[in-house]
Amino acid sequence: MNELKVALRVLLADTFIMYFKAHSMHWNVEGENFSQYHSFIGEIYQDVFGSIDTIAENLRKLDSYAPVSIEELYKSKSIEEDTSVMNAANMLQSLRETNNKVIVNLNKVYDLANKNNEQGICNFIASRIETHQKHDWMLRSSLK
Repeated sequence: MNELKVALRVLLADTFIMYFKAHSMHWNVEGENFSQYHSFIGEIYQDVFGSIDTIAENLRKLDSYAPVSIEELYKSKSIEEDTSVMNAANMLQSLRETNNKVIVNLNKVYDLANKNNEQGICNFIASRIETHQKHDWMLRSSLK
């Protein structure tokens, strides 16, 4: 069960990093397709933000505390942050790479939750996997 708790903490941190990364891109995107990218990235950050609370609540269901500070959250992340404003294509590529790392984390949490007979967590995570796979498809298609 401890492995599941650790994996959920990493997922929470990485999901939060993805949320902030997408929100920052939403604020800073520029260029010919600004309006479309601004809206598209906005939809992604809103979806990702909407999942953060449920991830933390799943930690609490396992009798583990959610992080109480950004510093604590940051210690669990496995995803690197962007440190400069990029052009739109590079933003989408970076967001896609981040999304794919979140998918890897989601699959790990799913496997551990299944191993520990945590079917509610499995159901939530399966839904998130599907959503992030859709994000990947849309990001990949936008980059072509």
